[in-house]
Amino acid sequence: MKLISLILLMFAANSCNQKDKDMEQTEAAMNSEPIEVAATQEGMEKAYFASGCFWCVEEIYESVNGVSEAISGYSGGTTENPTYEQSNTGTTGHAEANEIIYDPKVVSFETLVDVYFASQNIEQVNGQGPDRGSQYRSIIFYQNDEQKQIIASKIKELEDAGYEVAAEVKPFEKFWVAEDYHQDYAENHPTNGYIQNVSIPRWRRFAAAMPNVIKEGVSH
Repeated sequence: MKLISLILLMFAANSCNQKDKDMEQTEAAMNSEPIEVAATQEGMEKAYFASGCFWCVEEIYESVNGVSEAISGYSGGTTENPTYEQSNTGTTGHAEANEIIYDPKVVSFETLVDVYFASQNIEQVNGQGPDRGSQYRSIIFYQNDEQKQIIASKIKELEDAGYEVAAEVKPFEKFWVAEDYHQDYAENHPTNGYIQNVSIPRWRRFAAAMPNVIKEGVSH
């Protein structure tokens, strides 16, 4: 019983929402109101995914060849202008999500969907790893019929292979950019306990599954 309690405490200490509160409050005060993202750069396209903690997803997609940037934010809910504190209550309907800005001449939406499933626990409902709750649920957002069909095809392949796919499939409506201190979090806080114990191992599992899509020189 003591061992089980210790394990549960370790998971809690490493969850995405356990941060240095002083830093969080200071930086949140500097940027407490997320805004809609700016227009896409010419020739680039956007894709939207939710897959647990957005710190992890950001780190994964930014390592993919053809992706210029991954932005952390919120999507899938109804609350206008959500904050991180509101999202953590699980009452906004939003999930922590990422906007992926990519060059379709280099990487396809289909490959981004492959990255999505290769970098998560496909069957985990309402969370990834130690991060649990509706705000950490998996969602794939589509913007047109072609993307919807690609997603449906990938899910069918996984189901045919015996997986019970937990990810929701939803039409994209709106993306709210998260507070500044969440952006590039893994890069800016490489020694953070969550990054060391959750984000980096998750990235390494993904990189082992899809080494051919990783940008040259990127490693952990």
